[in-house]
Amino acid sequence: MTATRPASSAARAFTLLELLIAVTIFSIVLVAINTVFYSALRLRERTSAVLDDSLPRSRALSIMRGDLRSILPPGGVLATSFVVSAINIGFGTAQAQGLQCFTTTGRLDDAHPWGDVQEVAYVLQPPADHNRSFGKDLVRYVSRNLLATVQEQPEPQWLLGGIDRMEFLCFDGSNWRDSWDTTAGDTNLPVAIRVRLLMASTNAAAARNPEILELLVPLSMQVTATNDAESSGGQQ
Repeated sequence: MTATRPASSAARAFTLLELLIAVTIFSIVLVAINTVFYSALRLRERTSAVLDDSLPRSRALSIMRGDLRSILPPGGVLATSFVVSAINIGFGTAQAQGLQCFTTTGRLDDAHPWGDVQEVAYVLQPPADHNRSFGKDLVRYVSRNLLATVQEQPEPQWLLGGIDRMEFLCFDGSNWRDSWDTTAGDTNLPVAIRVRLLMASTNAAAARNPEILELLVPLSMQVTATNDAESSGGQQ
């Protein structure tokens, strides 16, 4: 019988160089996984921040678009005026530059005994968050009870913050005007309304080229208001 010698332990073990190579490769793989993982986390955080920033803007523009599209012409029992100028948003408050109109966007439900016609006003006010030192807040004031015997304070609704300036431009068919008042000479609604929100920034470079949110809404309803004297004169 021939006896076979067992293989030496040196033949079955890894050398020090092989161990170093394996550890190096494993470290490289871990570093790559770590880099990809944290890059994905940073991308997720940036995406979440962009979405969190864009959602209030989209919501504010959507509410404004709905109000402007549903504007009622002035001169009726409930809809009395359309003003783009210095407006009074309630008793005990100072006038502010903004837009005031009557629109049919009021929600109908069992909890509110009013119709769909409501008075809305858009103004810029100092920020409600006193820790934020830049920009103003876009606030929407709503009055539902239009047949109240005494004046009621409109309900404020915060829409968007961080705004430096707000512009309303009204198109009369030939020119864009920065003011419109159906209680002081303008007897009709404008043909279109353009809203521009210039966003505030703490960065000096960004402040020179501010981000602008713009909304253009054509008004299809054009009804010219006439007084009783003109109507009776026309009938004669």
